[in-house]
Amino acid sequence: MSLKSQKRMAAEILDVGETRVWLDPEQTERIDEAITRQDIRNLIEGGAIKKKPKKGNSKGRSRKKKKQKKKGRRKGHGKRKGKKTARKGSKEKWMEQIRAIRNRLKEMKENEEITNDEYWKLYDMANGGVFRNVKHLENYTENKMER
Repeated sequence: MSLKSQKRMAAEILDVGETRVWLDPEQTERIDEAITRQDIRNLIEGGAIKKKPKKGNSKGRSRKKKKQKKKGRRKGHGKRKGKKTARKGSKEKWMEQIRAIRNRLKEMKENEEITNDEYWKLYDMANGGVFRNVKHLENYTENKMER
């Protein structure tokens, strides 16, 4: 007994695909006897034919991945696309670097580790790109102070 046409009609009536139509396995004889659309509607009302729920895609894995990325994981070489400058521009990198150096210079001046003249000399040097980072600046000032 083939319930192909009944399933097709039920799908059209329920306005879903044929895969989402559920036919009660215990009432296959009743379903097989149904040949008109009205018979199918009666079976739907009787509960012999039902609409299966939509499946949908689970977001669980993507949520987990997002949580990991927030922690700084999954950012290794294999996950990167584009040049280093595409991920962070050279200007942004420079801004971070120079701001850190200038803040340290300001602290050094306030703590009287360097004089005002030395501050401006080092400020101009930093602007010229002499110092790689804050540590480099500190090493430079320590070595200069010793002489």
